[in-house]
Amino acid sequence: MNKTIFLVGARASGKTTMGRLLAEKLNYSFIDTDVYLYETTKRTVAEIVEKEGWEGFRRQESQVLIDVTQPCRVIATGGGMILADQNRLHMQKMGIVFFLSAPAKILAERLMKDPNMAQRPSLTGLSIVDEMDKILEERHHLYMDSASHVINVDCQEMQILGQFLEVLNID
Repeated sequence: MNKTIFLVGARASGKTTMGRLLAEKLNYSFIDTDVYLYETTKRTVAEIVEKEGWEGFRRQESQVLIDVTQPCRVIATGGGMILADQNRLHMQKMGIVFFLSAPAKILAERLMKDPNMAQRPSLTGLSIVDEMDKILEERHHLYMDSASHVINVDCQEMQILGQFLEVLNID
C-alpha cells in the first residue's frame, strides 16, 4: 500500500497523536497541516485569523493540503479542512480518508486539558462544551461525506490504532 492517508475530525479528536502512531506503524511520513502552515508562515492559526480572517486562513489551509499530499504519508488535517468542497474532493481522490469520531463532551474534556488551546481561536465564542456541540452538529455530515472509514476515538490509543490497522488489513 502506498496511498495517502488523510485524518479528518474535530479539534482534539486525536488526528495528530494517532497520525504519528499510524505513520510510524506503516513506515510512512507524517504531516500535520496546522503545524506545516505555522512552519511555512511563522504564524499561528490565531495570528492568521486575526490578520486575514477565517476566509484567509481557509484559503491558506486548502493550499497546504495540496502542497503536502503525497503517497506514503499520513496527513492530520485541521478540524475545518472539510468545509471546502474542493478539499473533500481532493482527499477522496488522492487517498483514504478516516473520520476520527468522538462525542462532543469527550472532545471538550480533551481541549480543556490542552496547553496549546490559546493557539486555537474560538470558532463560536461559546464555552468549549457548547462550541464542540455546535461544531459537531454543523460539520458531522461533512466529516461523514468525506470519510472512507469512521474510527471511534473514544477509547485508548492502542485500540484506536487497531481500528486503523484492521481497516487497512495490516497485522
